[in-house]
Amino acid sequence: MKKEIRPILLIETSTEACSVALSNGSALIEEIYLEEPKAHASVVAPFVERLLKGNELAACELAAVAVSKGPGSYTGLRVGVSVAKGICYAASIPLIGVSTLATIAECALESSGEMVESCNGNLLIVPMIDARRMEVYTATYNREMEEVAPVCAKILEKESYSNQLSESTLLFTGNGAEKFKELLASEGALSPNAHFLKKMPQASGMRRLAAKALEMGKFEDVAYFQPFYLKEFVAGKPKKLLKF
Repeated sequence: MKKEIRPILLIETSTEACSVALSNGSALIEEIYLEEPKAHASVVAPFVERLLKGNELAACELAAVAVSKGPGSYTGLRVGVSVAKGICYAASIPLIGVSTLATIAECALESSGEMVESCNGNLLIVPMIDARRMEVYTATYNREMEEVAPVCAKILEKESYSNQLSESTLLFTGNGAEKFKELLASEGALSPNAHFLKKMPQASGMRRLAAKALEMGKFEDVAYFQPFYLKEFVAGKPKKLLKF
């Protein structure tokens, strides 16, 4: 690889999937992807090392490191952000935070090209991250990836998005979309304007968003940057208590 190219390192660890990628602008150079729960802490750093060595790059030759900033898994986000901050601090390179929901929307758009092109009406992309029971973390984007509804925690009901579905085609995606589909099906409320795609966030889906942030100089403070959890982490009680 030509040394004058300064790629962006992309790290995504917000769900049970984990991925690391290198990109040059909007072009993907290479990606390593693994869908294995609770493996993030043991694989992220080796994935980064493998990518850099395989492409004959030192960390200081990167243009920036982009990391998925949430919402998502508390532990997963902390692992990804910690690795990203460590690289940026050691190599004196910028840190970029990318919305997990925007990343899922980007991944869905890439995987749904024919449906997107054939959609004559307004298209909205609704990424959903499963937050247990009937709750999801979600936002809404148009096909230009402009946010038209902000990030929020939402309790799903059959009337959810009914107004939008009466006017637009909606693509529901992410690991929370399937339970919304099941809810609508059980209530006989499935709309022909509702499309569903179970798509996990991938580091490769961050590349255009990261490239735009790099071009704009939109960087995070390496010392103080924290993941966006949306809701505070609450530790559960252990099922078995230790006896002394």
